[in-house]
Amino acid sequence: MTGASDPQREFAFSKRDFEEVRKLIYQHAGIALSDAKEDMVYSRLARRLRATGRRSFQDYLALIRSGDGAEWEAFVNSLTTNLTDFFREAHHFDLLREFLKTRRDRPIVVWSAASSTGEEPYSIAMTAVEALGGSPPVQILASDLDTSVLRKGEEGVYPLERLNKLSEARQRQFFLRGTGDKLGMARVKPELRAMVRFFRLNLLDPVWSIRQPLDAIFCRNVMIYFDKPTQYAILKKMKPLLKPDGLLFVGHSEALYHATDLFRLRGQTVYQHAEAKGGR
Repeated sequence: MTGASDPQREFAFSKRDFEEVRKLIYQHAGIALSDAKEDMVYSRLARRLRATGRRSFQDYLALIRSGDGAEWEAFVNSLTTNLTDFFREAHHFDLLREFLKTRRDRPIVVWSAASSTGEEPYSIAMTAVEALGGSPPVQILASDLDTSVLRKGEEGVYPLERLNKLSEARQRQFFLRGTGDKLGMARVKPELRAMVRFFRLNLLDPVWSIRQPLDAIFCRNVMIYFDKPTQYAILKKMKPLLKPDGLLFVGHSEALYHATDLFRLRGQTVYQHAEAKGGR
């Protein structure tokens, strides 16, 4: 790990600075930063020092402590990681497709709890259209802590290389290719975008804005950033929102061994209520 007094760094970054950043982001967002994240924290927040004209990390952290709303938002956005792709962990969408077919005659609500730039909720929407056809009665709630990625998701515009893993048929059905100054870009078609509602939500907030019962929750590759007590608290709040026969999808490296009283394994990184029949 690069030392805090590294002369190649533009700003001095002490262990005290790093510990304060860790404390602030943990208290606000539940994100637990390991020692190995020191260089990442420095590089991302150094951009904020330049943008705000601050000359030291203590000056910058004083701005954060002052409660400056705009900079708090930028601080959180800088420290959240947004790694995503269309149909990431494809087996989840195969299972979702079959699950949706069993609910064909009713309104369906799915929550993407870490929607990032929109690839996951739009993958859910594409799966719903493929499973149910036409304009399915499916609403997708897409939330994230990071407001900058939410704006990108709501816009629904992506470089063509982001679509490389999609078949040509899916690209034609669900995207419009740009021309002129938008050459090399593609926009999600309006009818697909209409299925998704993007909004900011902090999983650590005491009260969530979600009220309607959910058929499925995608909370993938999120829990790895929280310690076990925080994970359990979030899962405990999710359980009553999920219908008794609903599904919870988590990331490939996540397991809920510490929450078996809440959820039981249904398939590969797919869970259901602990009381639900058919689990294993």
